Amino acid sequence: MLPSQPRDRRPSLLAGWGRAAPSAARLVDVDVHSLAAAIKELPSRGGIARGLGRSYGDPAQNAGGHVIRLAGSNDQIHVDESAGTVTVGAGVSIDDLLAVIIPRGWFVPVTPGTRFVTIGGAIASDIHGKNHHADGSFGDHVTSMRLMLADTTVVEVGPNRDADLFWATVGGMGLTGIIVDATFTLIPIETSLMSVETRRLGDLDEIMAHMAETDAGVRYSVAWLDLLAHGRHLGRGVLTNADHATRSQLHGRSSIDPLAYDSGQLVAVPPLVPPGGVINRLSVTAFNELWYRKAPRVRSGELQSIPAYFHPLDLVGDWNRVYGRRGFLQYQFVVPFEAEGVLRTVVERLSAAALPIFLTVLKRFGPGNGGHLSFPTGGWTLAIDVPVRCAGLSPLLHGLDAMVLDAGGRHYLAKDFQTTAAAIRRGYPRLDEWLAVRARVDPAGTWASDLSRRLGLAPH
Repeated sequence: MLPSQPRDRRPSLLAGWGRAAPSAARLVDVDVHSLAAAIKELPSRGGIARGLGRSYGDPAQNAGGHVIRLAGSNDQIHVDESAGTVTVGAGVSIDDLLAVIIPRGWFVPVTPGTRFVTIGGAIASDIHGKNHHADGSFGDHVTSMRLMLADTTVVEVGPNRDADLFWATVGGMGLTGIIVDATFTLIPIETSLMSVETRRLGDLDEIMAHMAETDAGVRYSVAWLDLLAHGRHLGRGVLTNADHATRSQLHGRSSIDPLAYDSGQLVAVPPLVPPGGVINRLSVTAFNELWYRKAPRVRSGELQSIPAYFHPLDLVGDWNRVYGRRGFLQYQFVVPFEAEGVLRTVVERLSAAALPIFLTVLKRFGPGNGGHLSFPTGGWTLAIDVPVRCAGLSPLLHGLDAMVLDAGGRHYLAKDFQTTAAAIRRGYPRLDEWLAVRARVDPAGTWASDLSRRLGLAPH
């Protein structure tokens, strides 16, 4: 049992994965047995749960308050083979879960671009992946979860059991309570490899057209864009479509143990990186050209490992350090399918700004779910990583915010760093419904974070 940490423990400086907006809070490590005691010890600034710190902005920070980290272990993973479900402690990571379920012939229903996310964080952020067009987001697959409320009672909720609280928690950024554990469905797989089709495409229109034509026939789809390209090459990029490889597609050594799984890290970014980082216009121009040119015009049936296809950046430890001391932000939005012109204008403006952006991801979302604050909704979603030191970045992004919102789009709370409370209110029309549920289960505003204060996500 992990007792909650003593009250006089010095505050820790905590930041999101972008490292751009740190704040000091008391970090309290607990297990399920000591969680209630830790909640009862929360100060006036309240508390918020934190997983592995992979949210890019400030949702898992709480300046002047407490941040609660719930322990997870493999003995909290219980697979029901006959039902095709798993019950997992909220502090367990997708990384640890995959190591248990892949050799048994199962895969998680949704994974983001990193496997270093806890199950609690996956639900609180309602994570999406390369298969949203086919399978929806994580919350779509949760059948039940246990939630500890601000008064330390534990309630079980699900799509058919206190559905309002369930959907307020899915995508609710930890502001309805602390998830203790959850049960969700799994995807059966025959092998631990992916069958991947790669296409190098010459401009944004070509990419979007091909994605629209093919996503009904593939489970996973994602495009990388070169935002330093312009003119007739505007938005050029590489599209990768994939599905889980079958046994019949394996050959040679891979067929001997088709469910073998290795997620080892290849390299790590050294701790001593220049203060300004190594991401600049020159380095990114060279990288983007190399990345684009090395991709084949068309290649089908290539076998890739699960880490290589889903989590390539996880192969590089502490890769966020390459942006330097001031860090970076990830800007992600979604616009409806009928707003392709807005997406193109956003790409044009980013290209004209010539920002050092090497990580740009374009995906197509299917319909959204019942989550009041769940981000995905039918349309196009674009995500970029950009150093915060770039001159003129804030006015540029706020200008893009207005375009996105006018088109009926919105921004992702798990990635947000600079969006305003007014933008969130416009982008999430069910915000008042969510606030009503939060007020019901936490009238005193016990759950609080830097994000909740910044964006006004508090009971009236």
